[in-house]
Amino acid sequence: MANYSKIAIIGAGVSGLAAAKQLRHHNPVVFEASDSIGGIWKSCSYNSTKLQSHRIDYEFTDFPWPNRDDPGFPSYTEILDYLESYAKHFDVFKCVRFNSKVVEVRFTGSLETTDSGGNLLPAGHPVWEVAVQTHNSNSIQWYGFEFLVVCTGKYGDVPIIPAFPNNKGPEVFEGQVLHSIDYCKLDKEAASQLLKDKKVAVVGFKKSAIDLAKECAESNQGPEGQPCTMIVRTTHWTVPHYRIWGLPFFMFYSTRFSQFLHGSPNQSLLRTLLCLLLSPLRRGVSKFIESYLLWKLPLLKYGLKPDHPFEEDYASCQMAIMPEGFFSEAEKGKIVFKRASKWWFWKGGLEFEDNTKLEADVVILCSGYDGKKKLKAFLPEPFQSLLEHPSGLMPLYRGTIHPLIPNMAFVGYIESVSNLHTAELRSIWLSRLIDDKFKLPSAEKMLEQTSKEMEVMRQSTRFYKRHCISTFSINHSDEICEEMGWNAWRKRNWLLEAFSPYSSKDYEDEE
Repeated sequence: MANYSKIAIIGAGVSGLAAAKQLRHHNPVVFEASDSIGGIWKSCSYNSTKLQSHRIDYEFTDFPWPNRDDPGFPSYTEILDYLESYAKHFDVFKCVRFNSKVVEVRFTGSLETTDSGGNLLPAGHPVWEVAVQTHNSNSIQWYGFEFLVVCTGKYGDVPIIPAFPNNKGPEVFEGQVLHSIDYCKLDKEAASQLLKDKKVAVVGFKKSAIDLAKECAESNQGPEGQPCTMIVRTTHWTVPHYRIWGLPFFMFYSTRFSQFLHGSPNQSLLRTLLCLLLSPLRRGVSKFIESYLLWKLPLLKYGLKPDHPFEEDYASCQMAIMPEGFFSEAEKGKIVFKRASKWWFWKGGLEFEDNTKLEADVVILCSGYDGKKKLKAFLPEPFQSLLEHPSGLMPLYRGTIHPLIPNMAFVGYIESVSNLHTAELRSIWLSRLIDDKFKLPSAEKMLEQTSKEMEVMRQSTRFYKRHCISTFSINHSDEICEEMGWNAWRKRNWLLEAFSPYSSKDYEDEE
């Protein structure tokens, strides 16, 4: 084995940087497969990609934006600059090894020596061997570590490609088919040339599909310009900005009172009864927001009104900001919509279950990513199988520790109103755990807690498999702070920094 260190971090995106900063006193080794930091902000961003929240809602609590009072949404390049400044300020770059892809890990410890929490804390000897491929070479270097922190994330790298009947897949199509991740790799000129004067079909109606359709429309403004057709299976609520009938959006979901209307794990019988009694108010809040969105946006005109309540999209972290000018392009006929639950290819384009056909030159799939498949590419059995759960979610205690996988943590696998804050707090929690500042409960109690959280999510939204804690994020943070021994004053200060007025989620997409 080439080298032995205490902690390895896999991935240098937002979560990896947060973990590296909090664990930097252990001199961790950060393996990053690409040649830069930033994760999906670097690999899965279009030229028009922007953050979906204001700067002050997407900053580390100890590293403010230089222009944090700017009311606009920062572009992905500004976010990358901010992350680079953060890494430089806290000297994280010294830990990062670029162009180093983890291709395999092996557990060499003994499962029989785990503590009551099922998680071996660092004991002075390596229990994980990590195989790393550098610069796309054929040679593999092995390293030994006491603890692994996996920060590869749920998005990017492994696209989900829909399955098609025989002879009805991309192979019969005479045009070009690509996934949104392939489109992200194009520079501005190449992207424009791909779309310009072409009949383009964009499959999906989440943030990446909406942004891509807008770029497509902008590339087809000339007399030869063709409309972009969005293939919409499931509609989701979008918002034009963070004010609802003149009221700031945070009032509805990001205060202790507003979250009191929603269920949370470990709530008392009294609170359960109050949630039940106040459920009409909770539904009324959702209807209030829906009324504004239907007034502000032409959702009914284009058949884009979702069949589910707004609160279900918020509870599953699927609320998206509609880019400015999107419906103006639809008014001009540059963006059109086709509702379809089933579709397939024919040589000239796409065919639908109603026997209609759409001619296309380019088909772009905004169908999301397979985060579990990405993990299974290097994680060995029996740990691979432990990632599966009947609910479809990864059973992670505090969104970080699998009770039955020793000496391993996962950061960046749950979503909330701000994924950056979620990753930062869990990195702090993990650092204090590794430093033996507190003890984990038994594996049974951890599994019981994760089951409670999954049940809350399942009851909140039909889209619960996204593992989103947005409706009980303050309660979740409270419990984490208390568990790692923060006093009330310190907990209060952190929560005030993290839960600022205009809450939203980070840029991401999954069909």
